[in-house]
Amino acid sequence: MTFIQMLCLMLFAHALADFPLQGDYLSMAKNHRNPLPGTPWFIALVAHATIQGGFVGVISGSICLGLAETVAHAATDYLKCSERISYSSDQAIHVACKLAWASIAMLYLR
Repeated sequence: MTFIQMLCLMLFAHALADFPLQGDYLSMAKNHRNPLPGTPWFIALVAHATIQGGFVGVISGSICLGLAETVAHAATDYLKCSERISYSSDQAIHVACKLAWASIAMLYLR
């Protein structure tokens, strides 16, 4: 797999996991400032971030990169929900992470 192929797959998986797979439930439930009653916000945030990390892990073939994505995605979404970064910044950070993971995978893991 080339760098461009890996990056495109990661970006496709990101779009899939951040929009249709996240849905309204996880989108609202992960917000610690306004959580859904009966749903611990941190469980929803970790679940969403783990879906993202799972995709990165499968595409890159690296559990470590999958875990790194899980942590980075959770931290970024937490900052967005805290209104410390904008939606656009949130998405830019997610794309930058995918660039980093694909670069690391191609340079060090292949």
